[in-house]
Amino acid sequence: MSDQMLILVALAGIFLLLFLVIKTKLHAFVSLLLVSLIVGIAAGMPLGEVVTSIQNGMGGTLGFVAVVVGLGAMFGRMLEVSGGAERLAQTLINKFGEDKAQWSLGITGFLVAIPVFFDVGFIILVPIVYGLARKTGKSLLYYGIPLLAGLAVTHSFIPPTPGPIAVADLIGADLGWVILFGVIAGIPSMIIAGPLFAKFISKKIHAVVPDYMQAEEMEDDKDLPSFGLIASLISIPLVLILLNTLSGVLLDEGNTLRSILTFLGHPFVALTIATILTFILLGTKRGYTRDEVQEIATKALEPAGIIILVTGAGGVFKQVLIDSGVGEVLGEMMAGSSLPPIALAFLIAMVVRVAQGSATVSMVTAAGLMSPLISTLGMEGPVLGLMVIAIASGATVFSHVNDSGFWLVNRYFGLDVKDTLKSWTVMETLIGFVGFAVVFILGMFIA
Repeated sequence: MSDQMLILVALAGIFLLLFLVIKTKLHAFVSLLLVSLIVGIAAGMPLGEVVTSIQNGMGGTLGFVAVVVGLGAMFGRMLEVSGGAERLAQTLINKFGEDKAQWSLGITGFLVAIPVFFDVGFIILVPIVYGLARKTGKSLLYYGIPLLAGLAVTHSFIPPTPGPIAVADLIGADLGWVILFGVIAGIPSMIIAGPLFAKFISKKIHAVVPDYMQAEEMEDDKDLPSFGLIASLISIPLVLILLNTLSGVLLDEGNTLRSILTFLGHPFVALTIATILTFILLGTKRGYTRDEVQEIATKALEPAGIIILVTGAGGVFKQVLIDSGVGEVLGEMMAGSSLPPIALAFLIAMVVRVAQGSATVSMVTAAGLMSPLISTLGMEGPVLGLMVIAIASGATVFSHVNDSGFWLVNRYFGLDVKDTLKSWTVMETLIGFVGFAVVFILGMFIA
């Protein structure tokens, strides 16, 4: 089959994927599998090889992603039920004072979303926003936007949240670099889209606690775990993974310390250690029975299962593109583009995000399409970490009515669609473009 036909097959596959997800409302997992089958057959692969390619793509992706996302979900759920998120928020607000509560909520969101899913973190912490808004008479957006920005930045940029984990696995990026660049890009994104934008938008839109929301302030005297314990538990996996990456750069191969740090800093080991510690320190040591801890952990895997399967289907799509030869032609075509690879990755993720709404689907689609280009150009090391954040940034911008996050904020802040577009959509877009600007500039110095 000619190169031009293979390119047409790839483009038709992408349009079919968007049609199935947007128009027919077919679940993303089934859509990705179906499109992978059709692309493989249309590209001229023998039927037996199409099935083998699907099996290899699913198995290769889930071997890593299922373990990390599963452990991360249990870790986050334990933090959620123990009151750890509330403890972080209360301590930081007390430390900063109510006049700087915007900053404390931004930092709280940034920390909480590392182990806890975005929507769960928001629902847990929104009563604090209600309480502050009622007390000061300010718009809900004055406090809510910084919290949302902190949650959204980490949810998109910093492992072990599912999005960056999936992209890192699909393009072969080291998680240590992803964490490092995620923090570097995430902090200015959170500041600009959070406290700074909130001061501006809260003067334009005065949102009040909606009547249909039970707005109760959180009790300060609840028996919550200590701030130091929660901060330490969140830090453990991140620090171990970063030490693994740094030891690979600073220490010679065969060095005993490097071998130990490589083992402890592998995401499987780092997250297993952190998860077991949360079971003990936030579970059994705080009065939960072993059966209750087991039930909490099992419950945590329900939402994680959907993310794992969609990511696995993204791995299938990538594998079919590679095995059919479409990926190689696609990679060579993109390599000939005048756009830098990081900009290309951002644009692909952005287009898919705007079209179908799901950040996860746009991330895995962009990663699948960029993977052949990465192989063609022989890209490796830190630049792949930048690529992950570029894709995550593209998958964050222009959240609108086809994104569940849009309606979550719309409901909890009692906004109409127009005001949600002016506040939430602009905030998400600021996060995406600031994050991309940071990694694009870093990419000029890291080849």
